[in-house]
Amino acid sequence: MSELTSRETLAEAAPLAPKSERSAHWLQGGALLIIIAVLAVFVFLSPIFLTVGNLGNVLQQTVVTGTLAFGLTLVLSGGGSHSLTGGIDLSVAANMGLSGAVFATQLSHGAPISSAILLALLSGGALGLLNALAVVWLRILPLLATLTTMNIAIGLEMVLTENSTVPVSGPLFDTLIGAGPLALPWLAWIFAGVALVFIVLAHFTSFGLRLQAVGSHPIAARAQGLSVSRYVAASYVLCGLAAGIASLASVTLLSGSSPGANDSLLMVIASALLGVVFSRRLVPTIGGTLVSALFLSLIANGFQLINISSYWINGVEGLLILLVVSLTAVLRQRQQRRKVRV
Repeated sequence: MSELTSRETLAEAAPLAPKSERSAHWLQGGALLIIIAVLAVFVFLSPIFLTVGNLGNVLQQTVVTGTLAFGLTLVLSGGGSHSLTGGIDLSVAANMGLSGAVFATQLSHGAPISSAILLALLSGGALGLLNALAVVWLRILPLLATLTTMNIAIGLEMVLTENSTVPVSGPLFDTLIGAGPLALPWLAWIFAGVALVFIVLAHFTSFGLRLQAVGSHPIAARAQGLSVSRYVAASYVLCGLAAGIASLASVTLLSGSSPGANDSLLMVIASALLGVVFSRRLVPTIGGTLVSALFLSLIANGFQLINISSYWINGVEGLLILLVVSLTAVLRQRQQRRKVRV
């Protein structure tokens, strides 16, 4: 290994500087205080905010954006934090819309539900594979590649559904949105299971740990013999599968496939980006994404309970993204300056 490569590898592996680490702790503490303060306001203004029924509804409403954000978190983790060349998947919400359309149209044509579920998951995974091919093998910037596949997914969904709602119904869908253990909807329990699977995959398996290494320290990962391109490609495919899973929940909640799934993209991105606040090293984590997704859902729910238009949530999401991205950028710049000194 050359002297230059050795220095770059050492710099990549360098921990946060003491000042940056202290600042990160302040950022995390401030974020937790903000969450507690916001929730306290909602509890004070609405007596039903902390009821089991309302919290179960929040969990159920988070299943779609949360699952999509889990997939996006894997892409962010494997692609790194660079603003242009780092990992991003703008097509994830549109992918969900297309997969949901496949699922609903198959059911409307009389296909068995098992076949419809399989085709929906294959549809999501196929679009994720297309993203992987564009980003990894064609070396198109992730922003441009996934923006293109986003439009492809939207167009295919419109062709498949003729830009109209495809209704579905059945006892299975009624059961999923009905009450389960502890009076929580079954869909909320399924969401907890999906979150657990992604947490284990991302943080307790060799694949997940290597994916984090590929995103955080690509030079060191290559030096250890890891195939960076394969791990990045796998993250896009898994993100596509997450979109397929989310489409099943979306169809269940909406009783069909409805156009406009891409409207949730901002909340998905916000959940994944805000999740870095809850990481000691300010990197994407599934646990952090889960917390931020639930927080954003609680804000939207609280606005509804106190009769404030939910459209304000877009402004809140935008401000939170701006704040977190700005602060983490400052901390990472400090880290980069320390790498240069190393």
